[in-house]
Amino acid sequence: MPYSFSRSSALFERAQQHIAGGINSGIRLLEKPVPLYFDRGDGSRVWDVDGNEYIDFQLGQGALLYGHAPKGLADAVAAQAKRGLHWAAQSELELEVAERLVKMVPAAELVRFNNSATEAVMAAFRLARTHTGRRLILRFEGHYHGWSDEGLVGFANPPSTWDDPENPARTHPSKGIISEVTDQFVVARWNDIDHLRRRVEQHKDQLAAIVCEPAMCNTCCIEPGEGMLAAIRELCDAHGLLMIADETITGFRFGAGGAQDYYGVKPDLTVFGKAIGGGTPFAALVGTRAAMARIISGESMHAGTLNANPLCLAASRWCLDEVLAQGPGHPANLNRLGQKLMAGLRTLADQHDIPLRPQGPGLAFHSLMVNPDRPERAVANYRDYAELQDVARWTHLRRCLLEEGVRAIERGLWSISLAHTEADIDEALARAAVAFARHAESWPTKVG
Repeated sequence: MPYSFSRSSALFERAQQHIAGGINSGIRLLEKPVPLYFDRGDGSRVWDVDGNEYIDFQLGQGALLYGHAPKGLADAVAAQAKRGLHWAAQSELELEVAERLVKMVPAAELVRFNNSATEAVMAAFRLARTHTGRRLILRFEGHYHGWSDEGLVGFANPPSTWDDPENPARTHPSKGIISEVTDQFVVARWNDIDHLRRRVEQHKDQLAAIVCEPAMCNTCCIEPGEGMLAAIRELCDAHGLLMIADETITGFRFGAGGAQDYYGVKPDLTVFGKAIGGGTPFAALVGTRAAMARIISGESMHAGTLNANPLCLAASRWCLDEVLAQGPGHPANLNRLGQKLMAGLRTLADQHDIPLRPQGPGLAFHSLMVNPDRPERAVANYRDYAELQDVARWTHLRRCLLEEGVRAIERGLWSISLAHTEADIDEALARAAVAFARHAESWPTKVG
């Protein structure tokens, strides 16, 4: 029998009486039929308050690279909690975490800690402008850099703004932003080197930085095309810009050195979030000594009461040691398991004539559901994805998967953790077989 969610539904109804919208992050409303409430997790599995068990590929929006509630991490946080929760001062832990980051990450020579990647991105933008004396940041459509006024400019430009392909719009999905913020950005298309060069040439004397996700994981799962990251590095060097890599998702999932090591590029500044804290609210801005100089001088202010919180540092030290313990082969096993899952999902899709096309390297991938009204093609950038993705049909299939105990992120991203095993993948595909059959029988009729 498919899962039911009566307890989650009751709690969500109750929450709406006291919590704005009933949730604490707007993205959680995407979960259908109701935002779920969870009771516990263990390794690759998680249980909701109705007792439903899931093989979890959502993994806390990618933060749980180590799986749910790993004992070593729980012990590290508990031990620190007994010593002190917060000092708003220094501890030896911050040195130990910083030293590990410098050892692991090619572009890390100096480190500053934050509580969220959104904050670290804001610090990186401020630092780049201070460093160069210029005001504009170049970013790419579909790349997500936090929910701040600056982070979402040009993130998901609607098709109605695509009339001028040379000048992608600087839309923002939220009302209430400072209107002048959008004027501080230049937007380019991902995986179009010629277009990028033209955009830089047009604004080179005003550009402070180019920021990107090294692999575009927040919108579909689109790896950099041949020469893309090298072109960004080249243009930054040629015009005195800082290259900012937002590794909030890719950091440590793509290996001990992050996606920059995986793809062979050295940014000036890098943002780490999610896996660096293993589920605790922790992030880091790392960079070269030259790029971090204006933070050292105090010209670019960086502060925060909870920065370098000892609980988060204790968690991060354990997380980084766990990544180092995987050895130089990491992330080969994550890719292998992910590719097996991708292949199995594609086989099920073909069996049921479902236009699902899993895309990505394996360790993370996206379940692209091709819109039948669009000619199928390779997805290389945000506009390809926005035109091709059949959101309604993926939402229907995703709910069928959820009701059979397979959980992926609402927008279609799947992540593999270090806790997942071959048996987990086999069981997930067996459960998915039931979900795909239900979907094929009931689509386009809505479930429930």
